[in-house]
Amino acid sequence: MVDGYNMIGAWPELSLLKKQDRLEDAREALLQRLSNYAKYEGLEIIVVFDAQLVPGIQKSYQKYQLTVIFTKEDETADSYIERTAKELNDRLTQVTVATSDLAEQWTIFSQGALRTSARELYKSVQKTEELILSDTKDTKFTNFRRNSPWTPEQLADLSQKRAELSED
Repeated sequence: MVDGYNMIGAWPELSLLKKQDRLEDAREALLQRLSNYAKYEGLEIIVVFDAQLVPGIQKSYQKYQLTVIFTKEDETADSYIERTAKELNDRLTQVTVATSDLAEQWTIFSQGALRTSARELYKSVQKTEELILSDTKDTKFTNFRRNSPWTPEQLADLSQKRAELSED
């Protein structure tokens, strides 16, 4: 579970967007980065935003294979995360909450959930983005590494034929 506005306030690129009054862009960038991270790492991520900045009724939807929650108007992201983390955390599911709010971290930790700071999550996302870029380059250049038009199976067959002909 990720405290969305906490990440926006802590991640340099997102904080800059927020300071430029581009909060929607910051939310979108956060969701895109978390989506890539979640897909690559095989994680299920729930991103929670306070309704104070987007007033209205509680809203939950799927976007980029993430679950996005806007809390009820009188509910903070912290209280939603604490309640939901307690409900989801069991023997089969280990919940980790990403927030730099120390009070929330203690509450989460006391419920048996794990916690990670905004900075730790930022570093993990950056590392995963580097791995994705590396994997993409490896995949792109796989076919360029060898100059032979032959497949490995064809090369094996040719080697076998050459060995057979050499025996004669």
